[in-house]
Amino acid sequence: MSNLEWVPNRSSQLPLHQQIYAYMKRKIMNGEWTIGTKIPPQRTLALQFNVNRSTIVTVLDELVADGLIQAKVGRGTVVMNNTWSIISSTPPPDWRNYVKSGTYQPNQSIIQDINNAESRPDIIRLGTGELAPELLPSEKMKKVFLQNKKHPLSLSYTEPKGDLYLREQICNFLKTKGIAVTPASILIVSGGLQALQLISLGLLHKGSTIFHETPSYLTSINLFQSAGMNLFGIPMENEGMKIDLLGQLKRQHNGALLYTIPSFHNPTGVSISKTRRKQLLDVCSKERLPIIEDDVYGDLWFEQPEPKPLKATDQQGLVLYMGSMSKTLGPGLRIGWLVGPEPAIDRLSDIKMQTDYGSSTLSQYAVAEWLASGLYEEHLHHIRKELKIRRDLTLQILEKYFSEIATWNIPKGGFYIWLKLNMDVSMNKLFKKGLKEGILINPGNIYDQNDSTHLRLSFSYATAEQLEQGLIKLADLIEKRND
Repeated sequence: MSNLEWVPNRSSQLPLHQQIYAYMKRKIMNGEWTIGTKIPPQRTLALQFNVNRSTIVTVLDELVADGLIQAKVGRGTVVMNNTWSIISSTPPPDWRNYVKSGTYQPNQSIIQDINNAESRPDIIRLGTGELAPELLPSEKMKKVFLQNKKHPLSLSYTEPKGDLYLREQICNFLKTKGIAVTPASILIVSGGLQALQLISLGLLHKGSTIFHETPSYLTSINLFQSAGMNLFGIPMENEGMKIDLLGQLKRQHNGALLYTIPSFHNPTGVSISKTRRKQLLDVCSKERLPIIEDDVYGDLWFEQPEPKPLKATDQQGLVLYMGSMSKTLGPGLRIGWLVGPEPAIDRLSDIKMQTDYGSSTLSQYAVAEWLASGLYEEHLHHIRKELKIRRDLTLQILEKYFSEIATWNIPKGGFYIWLKLNMDVSMNKLFKKGLKEGILINPGNIYDQNDSTHLRLSFSYATAEQLEQGLIKLADLIEKRND
């Protein structure tokens, strides 16, 4: 059962427990909560409805009396629909079996908890990998749509690879990174996640092995696993992925692709050095191992630009290059791009047309105007300064409250600080205790299931006051981990 989006109206004359009872009964009677649906624990319901636990107990007792729910040993409270009107009618389909039959694997439970908790207005988000609302250029975006431009706004479907004008602007933008490409080699996608999904559907067969850094953002999503792929992690060090065994591993495991985030890696914040980028490209070229280069953080440097992307020196069409506006201009735009050899882009664009018939034309228009007008470069300049201020503040807070319990890196860009605790902790317990205290963290075991010492801290979302308040609470929880 997902996070409940309804809360009772406290100004209503109807008592809170009656409002909640009516809401839950309606969900059951309308078939939204089918037979076997598990009702969240009392504490969770009290938190989501913002009421006392005793109010929830009253509601659940009434639903039990009505024959709508039942407490089962080992399963918690589940929907039963034992009312006479439903017993006497044709039984509804068992949607639980349909859900279990789906080929796409569910998110880890902790990822689901994070996704749900992010909607809570009272939560301090210490791990969220996106820009804070106040850093997003909402007012300037409105003006872009109101201005009269030579390039018309179309509400029709675009061609399979995306709006040509946008792809031309992306070509110009990529030139500043040393990447020479034509519009025919660019596919507009609905964010980087869609690019990865299209690759898994269109370029790989089941059983393929995907190499990635360990830890990795890739292990926090089940995208490749749901497509029947195997993930194989390669350890990291200060300069990035250890590549000395890459050739041997490729042959042993029949590696199909290497996924890497060379600049301001998620979750560690590490960047691959210029020397190692060349070595990585040389090894992959020799082994004929294609690379997915995820460069969504590459523009967010603080003091100086990152080394050129792998794609900039790719002379063999080895690299599929991913870029996105989600980390810079706004995640809600859902606009990114994939650059690669034309045969691969043609194949993926055909699959994209089968799945969604093209990304939003409104978003494509907006991004094209931001790139063409120079607004995007101005915005990047502003965001870099703001993120650096937030990074420096976070480092100051860590120095004051975490110096005896943890160590950390100093990222030169991006969103993340990879915090290493000086002791092993139960990540699940720490996560749950954090939620009770109103702080949301991203434990390291999301990115490496064997990790019990790291946390991914983000300085891009929480306000200055929230960062200090949240980190102080976190330090206290870590020090009291055995309580």
